[in-house]
Amino acid sequence: MSQERSHVGIFGWGKDETREASDRAAEQVREVAKGADAQSALERARLADEGGLTGAATRLLERLLDVGIDGRGPFDSAHDVADQALKEAGGDPEEAIRQIQRSHRRVGAVGGFVTGLGGFFTMPVALPANVVEFYLLGTRMTAATARLRGYDIDQPEIRSAVLLTLAGADSDDLLKKAGVFAAGGKLTSVALQRLPAPALMVLNKAIAFRLLGRIGSGILAKLGRAVPVVGGLVGGGVDVFMLGRIGKQAVEEFPPVATYGR
Repeated sequence: MSQERSHVGIFGWGKDETREASDRAAEQVREVAKGADAQSALERARLADEGGLTGAATRLLERLLDVGIDGRGPFDSAHDVADQALKEAGGDPEEAIRQIQRSHRRVGAVGGFVTGLGGFFTMPVALPANVVEFYLLGTRMTAATARLRGYDIDQPEIRSAVLLTLAGADSDDLLKKAGVFAAGGKLTSVALQRLPAPALMVLNKAIAFRLLGRIGSGILAKLGRAVPVVGGLVGGGVDVFMLGRIGKQAVEEFPPVATYGR
């Protein structure tokens, strides 16, 4: 067993384990696309042996879609965030996008700081909460950007494109394994190919596995959160930086396609 493989994450899963699960799911996307509903039943059976890991990926995926895009409780939906930002920007979608990105980075800075204050001793609790919060913010920011650029974020394929944006550099690898190629490298081109719903579901699960593998794996985050107060400063700074990267990629991956509101 290699040193990397022997590393176990805070939930008991190594990064290799989550990556392997993600790769298997991605490689099965093309099979599901061929067989649609019948194949999706087989897919669920294939993933059943992953137990708790699959359950965690499913829960993360549901939160990102149901809360990050649709909103729940005090967490406003991407629809509402986009509408309000557009109103405040005087009807200018690009200015609205800039406002959304600034506001989400501010929230990320506060969230990263608060959850990092406890340092090493609260890391098993605080870090997962912060990571979920971070991805919820990233999901809503990306979905709101897509809406302002003229995309229907209620469509399953666009929601998958939003999740792929969160995966960053991993998205290209996932798409290659899934046998799906984006014209010009744009994730939205993949979404518009209209993969059947079962295939999109498996692709989403592959993305969720990759995101789970990142929880607690960042060296900078670990080192920073090992020291109280300093951990809060580092956590907030990392969240702001990473949300900035996601925001930049969202703008690139969702070029304007229609007049907002149509």
